[in-house]
Amino acid sequence: MTDERTSPDVSPRQRAIEAYDSTRERVSDTLSEAPLLALAGGIAAGALIAALLPRTKAETRAVAPTARRVKQSARAAYEAAKDTGSQKLGELGLSRDRAEETIRSLLSDVTQAAKDSGQAALDAARKTD
Repeated sequence: MTDERTSPDVSPRQRAIEAYDSTRERVSDTLSEAPLLALAGGIAAGALIAALLPRTKAETRAVAPTARRVKQSARAAYEAAKDTGSQKLGELGLSRDRAEETIRSLLSDVTQAAKDSGQAALDAARKTD
């Protein structure tokens, strides 16, 4: 049984036309079923193209003041969050030194538990011999 696509009677031009039509139909169906996905894909493609194109001097002049304000706002927000977080952790009695001490203690306890488990396994193995 031969497939229409591989039939020797179908020209390469006809196969290309059929493949194009089939692909166009599938894309159309996908777009009608998921328009938000198509929108997201379009935005991503636009962002990629914009990232690859060099910035013009006019764009740089137009965007520079806004970019500066955004950076300043982001820096101020970061500093405020860091200061508030540090203050709240201090109120709770948590500090870098205390965290390091807790981690050291935890590692020491885990190491001791591993040693004790290993010794117990060794003792049990010796008793069965």
